[in-house]
Amino acid sequence: MYFSRLEDLRVDHDKTQIQIAAYLNLNREVYRRYEKGTREIPVWALIKLADLYQTSTDYILGRTDDPAPPHA
Repeated sequence: MYFSRLEDLRVDHDKTQIQIAAYLNLNREVYRRYEKGTREIPVWALIKLADLYQTSTDYILGRTDDPAPPHA
């Protein structure tokens, strides 16, 4: 599944694929495949990215257009 917001969020935060891959403790190629949708992103990585970008997993997944994180 392709999630265009992964790349958009990364670019908006002035990060490289290498930086995000390192944050997730992954090889850059693995992360690139998440962005391009050729490899499914695991839940743990989705949650870490939502935390990094201070948004919700639903926003990354395209289930909402509201980037605000959920309130506890």
